[in-house]
Amino acid sequence: MKYAIYSDVHSNVEAFQAVLNDIGRQKVDQKLFLGDIVGYGPNPNECIDILKQNADVMLAGNHDWAAVGLTDTSYFNPYATASMEWTAEQLTKENKEFLKKLKPTGIIDNLQLVHSTPYEPEAWHYIMNMRDAQANYKELTTDICFIGHSHQPLIIEMVDEINVMPIRDLYATLENNRNYIINVGSVGQPRDSNSDACYVLYDSKAKTIEYRRIEYDVKKVQKKMEAAKLPEYLVNRLAAGK
Repeated sequence: MKYAIYSDVHSNVEAFQAVLNDIGRQKVDQKLFLGDIVGYGPNPNECIDILKQNADVMLAGNHDWAAVGLTDTSYFNPYATASMEWTAEQLTKENKEFLKKLKPTGIIDNLQLVHSTPYEPEAWHYIMNMRDAQANYKELTTDICFIGHSHQPLIIEMVDEINVMPIRDLYATLENNRNYIINVGSVGQPRDSNSDACYVLYDSKAKTIEYRRIEYDVKKVQKKMEAAKLPEYLVNRLAAGK
């Protein structure tokens, strides 16, 4: 099976369409979405409508739940809070109901899927370093767990709870008798100093991971964000990939 796995679209329809166009050329069997279709960007309803037709599995992210009052937002920074309040006002009733039905975890074909972390997934923790990964080892229910949330593309290979190592290659072959936590990066809000949209292709037969980076019209998104009076900080960080 060949999977396209993507996360953190964040209401960026230009990046989303660019990624889906690339996925369409890859002849994948299934498309898996790991959460945060809304937040930050200017096109929440459009992105939700597109998602409904372009994912075999759909998870909730913290921004998705925040937009419909299902999670605490006290830890959000002021910019995220402002964009979330704007997003909540824009969402249609139908799309609010859609977001309420999404869950932050899933499993398909022996692949564990989580928006944030296997440990306490609804607390929206982050895996930002190897110590964070070690803390999640006992919560792995399959050999491979795909995550999003931090917007940082990274493969974490785990021999056991102690022996954990990062792999930052754009293409990697997974080993047998290992566990992996794989962050698929972000479609609409990359934060690894690369503004190109990011997603992952996984071939379960060959056991290969390929990160795909896709250019899109960042300036067009920024202009729409400015027109919506979204925070200037969010507008500027989009081009910097931070």
